Amino acid sequence: MLGLTTRVVAAAIATLLIIAGLGLLSIGGGGVVGSGLFYVIAGAVILIALAIERNRYRSEAAERSFEPVGPGGGEPEGQLEPRFRRSDETFVDPTSGVTMRVFVDRSTGDRRYVAEQ
Repeated sequence: MLGLTTRVVAAAIATLLIIAGLGLLSIGGGGVVGSGLFYVIAGAVILIALAIERNRYRSEAAERSFEPVGPGGGEPEGQLEPRFRRSDETFVDPTSGVTMRVFVDRSTGDRRYVAEQ
């Protein structure tokens, strides 16, 4: 669960790694090619991880809007659509230790997770 600033810094570092790696590859030579290839692969892995990394327990709408993450990695407080009804289901997030409440849209089965207060 990365914040926006962390994501931007990681993307900048990954881009610099790729540029440096491509520069080393263009120079050529024995040990330089291995280092260049390592930098390109490392940068690419970071960019791919950023592209697929997703905050846990959040809806796609909350992810796309870049709203702040709610407690425990769930939905921001007080912003659930009225179609979601509180269920009896709760669980403790193993990473943060926060108790999460499950809200369900009974017609579609969609679930949202909100930290218990």
